[in-house]
Amino acid sequence: MRAALVGVDFGHSDFAASMEELMLLSRSAGADPISTITAKRSSPDSAYFVGSGKADEIGDAVVNDGLEIVIFNHALSPAQQRNLEKRLNVRVLDRTSLILDIFAQRAKSHEGKLQVELAQLQHLATRLIRGWTHLERQKGGIGLRGPGETQLETDRRLIGERVKSLRARLEKLHKQRETQRRARGRNHTFSVSLVGYTNAGKSTLFNAVTKAGVYVADQLFATLDTTSRRVYLGQEVGNVVISDTVGFVRELPHQLVAAFRATLEETIHADLLLHVVDAASPVRMEQIEQVNLVLKEIGADHIPQILVWNKIDAAGLEPSVERDEYATISRVFVSAQKGSGLDLLRDAIVEMARKAPGSAHLYQNDEAQEDQFDGQYDQHDGAAPDQDEEPGEDDRISTHSQVGTR
Repeated sequence: MRAALVGVDFGHSDFAASMEELMLLSRSAGADPISTITAKRSSPDSAYFVGSGKADEIGDAVVNDGLEIVIFNHALSPAQQRNLEKRLNVRVLDRTSLILDIFAQRAKSHEGKLQVELAQLQHLATRLIRGWTHLERQKGGIGLRGPGETQLETDRRLIGERVKSLRARLEKLHKQRETQRRARGRNHTFSVSLVGYTNAGKSTLFNAVTKAGVYVADQLFATLDTTSRRVYLGQEVGNVVISDTVGFVRELPHQLVAAFRATLEETIHADLLLHVVDAASPVRMEQIEQVNLVLKEIGADHIPQILVWNKIDAAGLEPSVERDEYATISRVFVSAQKGSGLDLLRDAIVEMARKAPGSAHLYQNDEAQEDQFDGQYDQHDGAAPDQDEEPGEDDRISTHSQVGTR
C-alpha cells in the first residue's frame, strides 16, 4: 500500500529520529512509504493539524504519486482525522492507529488478541461517526416511532458491552497469572524481566540466554507475546525465571498501556529488570528515557535495573561490566547475536540474585540438579517453560501473553 508520511516539527530535538521511526513502523505494518512531508508549526491546527495549505500539498502528493493512505506521526483528534479524509479523499491514519494495527497483526496468543481487541475498541469508540454519518437520525417507521436510540448510540452500546466482556476475560487470566506468580514466590524463584525499546535486541538476547527459539526479525514489534523460561545458573542460585516482554516506543498509545497492564505486571513483579539498549543507536539515551517513562507509568521504576548495552559489535565496543559508586553492577556490554559478553551477563544476574533481600534462604541446592547439570549452566535443559497463564486457543508456548518492543 503506497503511503505518504506526514510529520510536524514542533521544535523537539528528536524530530528526525521520530520520523525515521515512523518509516520503520509503516513498513512493519505493510505500507510502502513513497513520500515524506514535513512542516514546522508552533501548535497544531484545530481543523487539519497541519493547516489548510499543507493539507493541499499532501493532497497534491496523493494525486501525483498515486498514494492510497496518509500516515501522520502524531495523535489526531476524531475531527481532524475526519476533516483530512474528506479533503484528501484517502484513508488517514495517526500514529496510535498505526501501532494498534501492527499489534493486531503480530498478536499470536489468546490473551494477546484479547488485549489488542480491547485497545482497538477503546480507540474506535471516539471515531464511530466516521462510518455512520448517514445513520445519525433517529430510527423511524411503523412500529419504530417514539423514543429510541440512534445507530451511533446502538453501536457505542454494543462496543461497550464487548469491552466489558473483554475486561472480564482478561481479569480472569490476570487472576490465574497472579496465582501462579504467588506459587513462584513461595518457591523463592528469582524473577528477571527483559525490557527495552523496540528492536533493541531483547528477543535475540532472550534466545541467546535461554535457547527459547522466540521469533526474531529486524523490525519494530517483531514479537509481542511475553515468554518466560526457567534457566539454571549454577549451584549458588539454582533456577531463575527470565521473561521477554514487548518493546516500548515513543508515544506508546495509552490504550495499549491500559490494555496490556496485566501483562506488564510480569515486569512489575520482577526482582530484576534487564534494560536492553541498542548500543549502536544514535538516539539510545532518548530511548532509555522513553522506556523509563513507561516503567514509571506502570509502577515498575523502583525495581533494581541493569542496563544491558546490546549490539556492541555494531558500536565498536568490547564486552565489559561497569559498576556504580556503590560497587553495584550498573551496565553490562554484550552482543547477543555474536554471543559476546553473555557470561558476564549471567554472572551479573547471579550477583544480583545473591544480593536480593532474603537471598540467604532463597536457594536450595538440589542434588538431582547438580547431577543433571554437573555444576554447569546448560541452556537447553534450563529452557523449560514456566507455566504462567491458561493456554489460549492459539498458544503454543505456555507463558505467552500480549503487550511493549522489539
